[in-house]
Amino acid sequence: MRTRERQRAARGWKGRLMAYEIHGTTICAVKKDGKIAIAGDGQVTFENTIMKSQARKVRRLYDDKVLMGFAGSVADAQALSDKFESKLREAHGNLKRAVIEFAKEWRTDRILRRLEALMIIGNEEYLLVLSGSGEVIEPDEGIAAIGSGGPYAAAAAKALARNTDLSPRQIVEQALNIAAEICVYTNTNITVDEL
Repeated sequence: MRTRERQRAARGWKGRLMAYEIHGTTICAVKKDGKIAIAGDGQVTFENTIMKSQARKVRRLYDDKVLMGFAGSVADAQALSDKFESKLREAHGNLKRAVIEFAKEWRTDRILRRLEALMIIGNEEYLLVLSGSGEVIEPDEGIAAIGSGGPYAAAAAKALARNTDLSPRQIVEQALNIAAEICVYTNTNITVDEL
């Protein structure tokens, strides 16, 4: 096989491998009445196979004062989470300052910008969505959702927040259960954390 043929064959194999997508995260957050809750489902899907049903995608940071949920590659999200927590410590817990500094670095750093994940980060004061393209979004109504079932969970959370007196924890739990009924990449093994 000549060199060009080998290169084409390698590109074809790599292209086919990269065509397989890993799906399976729904994260929903609600900030209401000075409280915040973030919930995540537990499903990780590779192509049409459920690889894991009880993954934990919500964690506490900075001495349990900040909540974070992530969607995307687990390794990438873990690396980003660790990096963000160091920025939070440098900012002495100032969430907004840490998020802006982290977003700048995530977008400009050659290694970090290749990491694929979305993050929802919040405390009693702020609820923010971060992406690798440098986006820092403070969602309307204190409701955010990301991942495969994100649009379904966001719609359910908005309807529940507008029409009921449920707590943030109850809203995110119900929103994820509704998303799981619609999205095949979302299950009902839900982890919820709140501040």
